[in-house]
Amino acid sequence: MLAQQRQSAILELIRQRGGVRVSHLVSRFGVSDMTIRRDLEALAERGLVDKVHGGATLAGPGAAEEPGFAAKSIRQRDEKRAIAERAATLVEPGMAIALSAGTTTAALATRLADVRGLTVVTNSIPVADALHQDPRADRTVVLTGGIRTPSDALTGPVAEAAVSALNVDVLFLGVHGLSPRTGFTTPNLLEAGINRRLVRAARRLVVLADRTKWETIGIATIAPLADADVLITDAGLDPDARAQLAEQVGDLLVVEV
Repeated sequence: MLAQQRQSAILELIRQRGGVRVSHLVSRFGVSDMTIRRDLEALAERGLVDKVHGGATLAGPGAAEEPGFAAKSIRQRDEKRAIAERAATLVEPGMAIALSAGTTTAALATRLADVRGLTVVTNSIPVADALHQDPRADRTVVLTGGIRTPSDALTGPVAEAAVSALNVDVLFLGVHGLSPRTGFTTPNLLEAGINRRLVRAARRLVVLADRTKWETIGIATIAPLADADVLITDAGLDPDARAQLAEQVGDLLVVEV
């Protein structure tokens, strides 16, 4: 196989999976570690991929660039739907739960209609709206208030103060990215602050992250991977990434799409 053909095949793999490791590419293409690294360097120079420790990811926005809610909501719809459906099975009647901002947590909110006696704390306008559109007399929704971000999260001192005195059974956390080096991250400094407060308020942390979040790194860390009691992702995640996550999170749940 010519170098150009191999690089095209590598790029297609990265587009499918969101990221690949050098070791996987060496095994798949039967070439040396150095050859694969040169291929990734060539793709990176063209702006097609971002090199990361041990592999590469699809070239994306900078660490502080934050897409809006509408833009994110059309990405990986099937994966987010499957992750939300699995997450909903962890919610029991009478629980107090928190849902952070994010398109996957918003998808989860639409799947809580049949759960009795819930108290839901959220800093997400779309989450609160989804619960408002499907009201129940036995459900309480606490919307924090605060400064609105491009992802329709409410942040800042008002939001953090609202959460600081609360205690919930489970937090369902949506993230911008996850990496063994940086943990769970966000591109918004204010959103990092409220998310850290939500993590501290919860007895259990359940992170919802599709495969494209792997090795995506935002400017601010919310929590290390080891803080997650459960991480729910989709089956498109690379096996090497699954192995790394399984070593660090409490329970890795992989859903088929």
